[in-house]
Parts: sequence; C-alpha cells; structure tokens
Amino acid sequence: MTPNTPASDRNPVLLSAMHWKEVKDREFDLVVLPWGATEPHNLHLPFGTDIIESEVIAERSARYAADRGTRIAVLPTIPYGVNTGQMDLRLTISVNPSTQLSILRDIVESLSGQGIRRLVILNSHGGNDFRPAIRELKPRFPRMFLGLINWYQMLDQRRYFTARDDHAGEMETSILLAVAPSLVLPLNEAGEGTERPFRLKALRERWLWTPRAWSRATEDTGVGNPKNARAENGERFLADLTAAIGDAFVELAAADPEELYE
Repeated sequence: MTPNTPASDRNPVLLSAMHWKEVKDREFDLVVLPWGATEPHNLHLPFGTDIIESEVIAERSARYAADRGTRIAVLPTIPYGVNTGQMDLRLTISVNPSTQLSILRDIVESLSGQGIRRLVILNSHGGNDFRPAIRELKPRFPRMFLGLINWYQMLDQRRYFTARDDHAGEMETSILLAVAPSLVLPLNEAGEGTERPFRLKALRERWLWTPRAWSRATEDTGVGNPKNARAENGERFLADLTAAIGDAFVELAAADPEELYE
C-alpha cells in the first residue's frame, strides 16, 4: 500500500473485501449485519433496492466509525426478507420469520464463539421484524449486545423530501438515484405509488393491524409518489443518516454491553 492510500482502504470494513491476513490477528469491537429483501419496488426501481440500501448505508456508516478508531466489520448482506404478503408477485422471494430466526441464531452463535460481543442488524425492509428474534436469542447469549436499526424510521423525511415514502416513493428513489442511478428507470415510467386504503376504520387508523396483501393494496407495488425524487436530496439524506448511525457505532463500540444504564 502506498502512503497516499485512503485511511478507509487501509482499514477495510466490508468482510467480503477482507483477507484472512487482515482478520486473523485483528480484534473487532462491533459487527454489523445488513438485511434487505428481494421484491418489486414500483415500476422503476430494481428488485434489489433494499439490498443496495442496506449495503450502502452499512458501509458508509461503518467507514465513518472506522475513521474515528472503531474496529468494525460489515457482514455480507442477507438478501431475503419476510414478504409473505407479496408472494403472488412474480420473483418475490420470501423467508418466514422462523427462518430468519434460524439464520440469525446461527450467525450470533458463530460470532459469540469467536469472542464478538456486539452485533447490530441494519434493516432495510419493513416486513422484517427482528425484535421477537432478539428477545428470544438474548437469554441464550446474555453477554452479547444484540441491536437493531431500522434506518428508514430514523430521520424526519420532511426535512429532505416533499412527500412521505412508505415503499419505492420519493425517499427510496432519491437514494437509488444517488448511489445506483443506472438501475433507476426514467421517472416518467414510474407509477404514482397510490395505496388503496382499507375499508375498516380501525385498519385505516392503524390501531388494528394485519399484513397488507400487496397486490390488492397497491396499483404498481409502490406506496408513495416518486415523481419529485432527486439524487442531491438522496445524498443529503444519506450524509445525515450515516453520520448519525456512525456516531452510534462509535459510542456502542466503546461501551460495555453489560453496563448500558446510568
């Protein structure tokens, strides 16, 4: 490596790009597990939108933390999520919550046996609910911090976008325009992302919940209008998001998992 090699390249964060030479004698403060889904995103975004977002946000956040001294590794992204309400949509791939639990348990068991004490799931898909799994695994691995970040719930979208995004709307389209523009079809080819509301009042008000049947609830698989998406807004959103997550990684890496309370 030359003296001009960027610090982030001298201190890689993606496990998929690391070598055993770099890993065998290196201690890690924190491991990040990005988790996405494989599903349609309106007419204009790729099936891998959640995967791409997970990878980009995890890597940028981890590099932010690594540049501040955190010894961190980002695992390869899990590409399949819980999509039981979209299984009639061609080439949507769904895994059951029990399958997710099994995968997560095996990952946690692998890391725990190697002395890793902190694992954070970076989730990009609303159908993935890891809280029950973490609650189930925590008693089995009491000395290991198991955390979850649903990044799409963190920031106030109104600061960056003109309309709220539920799925494949302005926020997600702006992010993809910023990080993978070649995969985004022209916005004049996108659907409007109109959601068909429930007939029952309690379901509309969201205090009664049931999974959405996606092909009935949407016209183009999107929920949220993408027409005003802009790459510069996506980049601004990502900058603030990954800085916030990166700061959390730095703080968590320095904390004792068994001493988290005042």
